[in-house]
Amino acid sequence: MDGRRAIWLLRRGSARDNLPPLLKADLKVGLYVPYVEASTYGVEATFRSAFTFESEGGEMRQLARNRTVVIGASVLALLVVLGVTQTILDRTAEAQNSGAVQAPRFEVDPLWPKPMPNHWVLGQTIGVWVDTDDHIWIVHRSSATLADQEKGIEKKTAELCCAGAPPVLEFDQAGNLLRHWGGPGQGYEWPDGNHGIFIDHKGNVWIGGNGGPDSHILKFTKDGKFLLQVGKKGARRKASAGAGNQEGQVAGFVGGSNDQVSFGRVAKIFVDAKANEAYVADGYLNKRVAVLDADTGKMKRWWGAYGNKPDDTPLPPYDPAAKPAQQFYNPVHCADMSNDRFVYVCDRVGDRLQVFTPEGKFVKEAWFAKSTKGSGAVWDVAFSKDPQQKYIFMADGMNDIVRIVDRQTLKELTSFGDGGRQPGQFYGVHSIATDSKGNIYTTETWEGKRLQRFVYKGMGPVNKQHQGVIWPGSNATK
Repeated sequence: MDGRRAIWLLRRGSARDNLPPLLKADLKVGLYVPYVEASTYGVEATFRSAFTFESEGGEMRQLARNRTVVIGASVLALLVVLGVTQTILDRTAEAQNSGAVQAPRFEVDPLWPKPMPNHWVLGQTIGVWVDTDDHIWIVHRSSATLADQEKGIEKKTAELCCAGAPPVLEFDQAGNLLRHWGGPGQGYEWPDGNHGIFIDHKGNVWIGGNGGPDSHILKFTKDGKFLLQVGKKGARRKASAGAGNQEGQVAGFVGGSNDQVSFGRVAKIFVDAKANEAYVADGYLNKRVAVLDADTGKMKRWWGAYGNKPDDTPLPPYDPAAKPAQQFYNPVHCADMSNDRFVYVCDRVGDRLQVFTPEGKFVKEAWFAKSTKGSGAVWDVAFSKDPQQKYIFMADGMNDIVRIVDRQTLKELTSFGDGGRQPGQFYGVHSIATDSKGNIYTTETWEGKRLQRFVYKGMGPVNKQHQGVIWPGSNATK
């Protein structure tokens, strides 16, 4: 295209519409020398005219003083303008991003894990942890939470599909199923509703339970050999007790949040390697954090919300407009320790995260999606793998998202996910964990019944409060 035609096109149609206002004035286009003027909404290139061209009857007529202008110079100048403008925009974007809040970025891995053998499927999947070998462990409720049509092999109504997998499963980084075991056995009482899994610094596997009579926790080797039971199943049973208004408060059982031997439907265990102590989120019936010697199971201390002595007096239903409850709601759903030795406790139905010292001294708290009712918004937490653990990843099974939270300020930076069945969506996202590479693993309860991996894609500016489904390529490193 020659310079004459290029200038003509700039005066017409969409090309002209994209020009800065000064270039559109009086339908005149010519040779312009660029300079830059900042505007409120970004950077806008404006221009000073040295020569002017005017259209008449579709022809170009030179009005400049010497009557002779090399048209190609106009094209060159326009290319310079475009180049300078693009450079300015690029630098502006970089400057804006450098000043923006940064957060970890992730993308769902839709092909992880691999299919399991033996036509096995998952039931409600209510615990996940990553061990020191970067192997991913989950606990699920298997056939007890599968509909008849999901376990046709067990019901002998189908030849090829399907059967519940064993409750405890181990996967490697490639998604291959390794060890699998669990269920009732000699010398221990398997929970009616196994809940939560943790692999400690000695390679032991801890499991809680939130079924009706579950008031104990179990410890096994990685091969499923029984090691320890703390508490006695059925310790909270009381025939005359009525049902409460919160999840886990079923008829026939009462809380015992100051019991030094047994528990009240444990949600999760976390073992502190430095002190060799187990922190128990206790739980669906009790309203406390309990701390045990991780070898003997002897209870050493316990506390309730704000470090108060736990009180099992029934609370009214959660009301976001009411004053904060001075006791935990049920369930107390997590009690995880950070590298700098603070304990983060999930008051799930209360939509709040409370922070304590290891001795139970209250430090601070924050609410998330405070108007969420039902099963609440603060389900589980995991920490980022940088040495400072700058970020908390929080599972929210009612809103079906994962939040990314600044650990120091407890301010939510962004979130991802959405309700649904496709990869990257959630149906009851329940538990969350991270591996040494910074990848996130989530499990889903209710009818979600699955394990997902979200691959760490580095740090980036927060451009959206909620990212939605983080499909492959959506957060690719540029």
